Amino acid sequence: MKLLVVDDEADVRSMYEQRFRKEVKSGQVVLHFALSGEEALAFLEANPDEMLILSDINMPGMSGLDLLKAVKEKRADRKVFMITAYGNDEYHSKAVAYGCDDYLTKPIDFAVLKEKVLA
Repeated sequence: MKLLVVDDEADVRSMYEQRFRKEVKSGQVVLHFALSGEEALAFLEANPDEMLILSDINMPGMSGLDLLKAVKEKRADRKVFMITAYGNDEYHSKAVAYGCDDYLTKPIDFAVLKEKVLA
């Protein structure tokens, strides 16, 4: 399973690499990272193969919700999980309306995330 993690906080990369260490080492998971919605869209254009997107909602420039909308407009079948530190109803409603496949709040329960990703 290929994962594209989109988050403007660079330290998120090391957290995902650490939490998915065994799965990456075994080849079960391949991790890719983008620091913005714009960077994620460019990466997806250059790498059209199947991958799950895990995107933060609050980011400068293009928000995760804007990214979700853009991704789903181009490929409705692409799976996108939204991740936020703010579990408010407005974000959740928009994410569902834009077609998110799952909605997770921080701090991320990586045991639950792994179950969803590897299912």
